[in-house]
Amino acid sequence: MEHTFTKKIKEILAKHFKDNSDDIFDKSELLQYINFKTKSAEKGSKARSSFANLYAIYILVEDYINKEFHKSGKYKDYEGVEFAKLFTRQRELPFGSKLQNHALNNRMNSEFQKYFPTSSMIPILRNLETNRYWINENLIQISLAKKKYNIAESIIEIVDEYVKTKRDSFERFIASCIELQKIQKDNTSAVKDFIKGLLKPNVDARLFEIVSYSILRAYYKDQKIYWGFEKTTIKEDYLNLYKTGRTNANDGGIDFVMKPLGRFFQVTETLDVKKYFLDIDKIERYPITFVVKTELTEKEITSLLKTNAEQLYSVKEIVKKYMDSIEEVINIPKLIKIFDDSVKKGNLGEILEEMIRQSKVEFNYQELEPED
Repeated sequence: MEHTFTKKIKEILAKHFKDNSDDIFDKSELLQYINFKTKSAEKGSKARSSFANLYAIYILVEDYINKEFHKSGKYKDYEGVEFAKLFTRQRELPFGSKLQNHALNNRMNSEFQKYFPTSSMIPILRNLETNRYWINENLIQISLAKKKYNIAESIIEIVDEYVKTKRDSFERFIASCIELQKIQKDNTSAVKDFIKGLLKPNVDARLFEIVSYSILRAYYKDQKIYWGFEKTTIKEDYLNLYKTGRTNANDGGIDFVMKPLGRFFQVTETLDVKKYFLDIDKIERYPITFVVKTELTEKEITSLLKTNAEQLYSVKEIVKKYMDSIEEVINIPKLIKIFDDSVKKGNLGEILEEMIRQSKVEFNYQELEPED
């Protein structure tokens, strides 16, 4: 498979391996995998970025190079790198501040095997007893005409270039938001179309979460409740939605929390019932609202989840308890309706401002400032 970033990959390989670069690219399963994972490079900030699995490879190859195993050839005797060091390192990388351990532990290997089902090798090796990790050196040493070529340095350069390209696209996205902010009063329709364009199934998970939060935050802030511990001390409060951290699709955390109702929101792009039930289990089946990056109807989503749940669990009571824990499903059409309602109430500028604010935090422009 070739895409726009493939040309950059081949340029980097040609710099390192000259006339052998095309053969190395064709023979390396790891380079083929990286090629696939970088297909969103030139598609702008909207396209899914795949940093987690790429960084799992990157940090292990980086450790390999830092200890000069690409020169010494003694990697087989290496005791492996500790998980804690890898986990810390991936969070130091651009866009990596909230990455979890899933890619390192299984997800990357599992996906690699889907692309190369006949391959006898997996990229990440680990010892569960010592919690130490290795990159599979057989995948970074390519044999051509009885000579071995080590692609470790090329991999680092390729991923660095991909990150730079994605950073540039996010910078352009933020710049576009700021420009729209300047003209929003004179050209409301352009701003509305821009934001609605981010509510699509193929949009980057980070951006979808940021836009969803910005829309829901503005929507709920106009709603108020009356509550109290005694009849004589009833209090009037507006609903406030809070983000619990930076975005990261499939990280298993709770994304938004509403005060004072204590509602939990989880943003997801999957319809895998196991993922939903895992989130529900983590909060002991406390009611949770799922914001789903799909254009399927709410009825279709819940029906699909229930059907898949019944295939997993033979006991109806278990299925019922899980399904009852789903307080609400907010799909893309519902988000668009909520957005339109908020715009009618004059919240367009606030939504755009919050998108800029959260994007700057997510993409390491600045830390959040305390709200008044």
